[in-house]
Amino acid sequence: MQAMVLERAGTPLKMATLPRPDPGPDQILLKVLACGVCSTDLHIHDGELGEPKLPLVLGHEIVGRVEGLGPGVAGFAIGERVGVPWLGYTDGTCRYCREGRENLCDHPRFTGYQIDGGYAGYTVADARYCFTLPEGYTDAEAAPLLCAGLIGYRSLKMADDALQGETKRLGIYGFGAAAHIVAQVARHQGCDIYAFTSPGDTKAQDFARTLGAVWAGGSDEAPPEVLDAAIIFAPVGPLVPPALRALRKGGVVVCGGIHMSDIPQFPYDILWEERVIRSVANLTRDDAREFLALAPKVPVKTTVVPMKLGEANTALDDLRAGQLTGAAVLIP
Repeated sequence: MQAMVLERAGTPLKMATLPRPDPGPDQILLKVLACGVCSTDLHIHDGELGEPKLPLVLGHEIVGRVEGLGPGVAGFAIGERVGVPWLGYTDGTCRYCREGRENLCDHPRFTGYQIDGGYAGYTVADARYCFTLPEGYTDAEAAPLLCAGLIGYRSLKMADDALQGETKRLGIYGFGAAAHIVAQVARHQGCDIYAFTSPGDTKAQDFARTLGAVWAGGSDEAPPEVLDAAIIFAPVGPLVPPALRALRKGGVVVCGGIHMSDIPQFPYDILWEERVIRSVANLTRDDAREFLALAPKVPVKTTVVPMKLGEANTALDDLRAGQLTGAAVLIP
């Protein structure tokens, strides 16, 4: 099978011919139909997330068709279309798993990081961490739901307490793949969206307005109204202080990325009055079940840029440069 392989962080992916994997116990063999290109892939590629399995096949927004079942697999059938997300394994025994917080598992394994992912013609995945996908989405349209959608949904849940008052004003910093999905969910839940982009990025601001944002501007601007909550998807630590300054008392800033540059020093008075900064880590399988059931009801519409598997390096470069509207999706 053909695959795009990362041999060393910071170097271009190489097209390689690899043997088709066989499913082991609890695994399913998938023919990859589409795989989204996520900012986490970029962090792994660029060496900002250390200790990946190398050589590595990136990709954790996988839409595939079941072509083989390993011993012990139940709940899936040959020919079924399924999705594979970032969370690929948890130990089930650590404190966090026992408490129902498997996203914080002490010994997790992640798709496209410790487990070969979907920048390939075939892949195997633990069936217990795969999900039936909603109808009504093409393979390419479904792919971003599996990380951009899921982490956006979990980030919105982490802001929920601050969005229960007289107003529901949500700021979103960094209007890429995750933001364009969560904005639709938040609008469905009655929120007013305030979109913050790189200064001068009028294309992204116009895109945010098409998705219902009541205001869109640069991250160097103050919103016209005080915010109840803010989600930061851009991996830019210096955005945290202005997001705090934009909040009402008791508001929350949610950092939705797996990687972020250092947060600069800031005065205590912008955190005081019970404002909160919190991060989001990974996802749980319950998050996936909830979001994949909700998405067609909103309905969430994904904006995608389909690309050939061999164009994976171009997709990563475009993502790094902020040249994508929506999400790039590789089609093997």
